[in-house]
Amino acid sequence: MADEKDSGSGSIRRRSWDPVVSTVALELFGLAVSGLVALVGWPFGWLPDTSFVGIVTGVIAIGPAAELYSRAGPPRRLAAVAALLALVAVRLFVAAALNWAFPALADPGVGVLVGYLVGLPTGVAVLAWLLARANVA
Repeated sequence: MADEKDSGSGSIRRRSWDPVVSTVALELFGLAVSGLVALVGWPFGWLPDTSFVGIVTGVIAIGPAAELYSRAGPPRRLAAVAALLALVAVRLFVAAALNWAFPALADPGVGVLVGYLVGLPTGVAVLAWLLARANVA
């Protein structure tokens, strides 16, 4: 494939943004699953709350990050901590910005959910970047 290249050691290296694209695609799939759950529950008067949507989406979308972590070398713990800090920072910033911009939202958890959906690919990007840097050096 054009996106893959041989590093000389016989292993094939992928571009560092591939896991981020996979994470976003899996997030969209997770949102679709949550939407189907909402459509099934709606006639019975049950709608999922934002924490349910966040958990379902997170469990479905965490695969690329877990694959990156399992294939990484020894400095992977520091990269994972940095990725989690990036996820939390982006999540809090987006949640605060959304709650400030739309104060009339009925559920303040919407800001946290949107922040999480933006923060997860950011965390995966930080993880991929740090692991790629550690493997090059």
